[in-house]
Amino acid sequence: MFKKLNILDEKEKALRTKCDLVTEDLNEKEKELIKRGLKELRLSQIDKMAEKYSLRPGMGLAFPQLGILKRVIMICHEEEPGKFKDYVLINPKIVSNSSEIIAAEAGEGCLSVNREVEGHVPRYARVTIEGLDIDRNPVKIRAREELSIAFQHEIDHLDGILFYDRIDPKKKFYQEGEIRLI
Repeated sequence: MFKKLNILDEKEKALRTKCDLVTEDLNEKEKELIKRGLKELRLSQIDKMAEKYSLRPGMGLAFPQLGILKRVIMICHEEEPGKFKDYVLINPKIVSNSSEIIAAEAGEGCLSVNREVEGHVPRYARVTIEGLDIDRNPVKIRAREELSIAFQHEIDHLDGILFYDRIDPKKKFYQEGEIRLI
């Protein structure tokens, strides 16, 4: 049986709070939330299932979106049609990045922002992230393009930053050549 998660809306104060480092093992409730979150993200990216369960498409979630102020993110990335890869990171941090800046051509969205926000969000084209997996083993991930954007978006949540905070109000849109649009 599938039950949708209660994802906080952008008006909630928790989404503007810098989260605490996770210093202990995740409890069973938190691990269950991760399983449910990854399942919901996967279903939301499959058109038939998204329609069946009234899900907005999403690629990632951060614990503060679920009301837990801990540094935990999850991403479900469709690497090729019908083939998904899940990422769960505790205390993720970007340890290196490319100098190249990109933006999602259609703009970014967020499961906590239930409205259209126009503008390009400048992001690094490539990032290396370090953190811990669900069993607290060290993990290092190199992400490019769309996956890089997703990691940066979710890590921002852990610092109380929403994607539209990064849209330049004086220059909401970029042209190809100013930055690469993907």
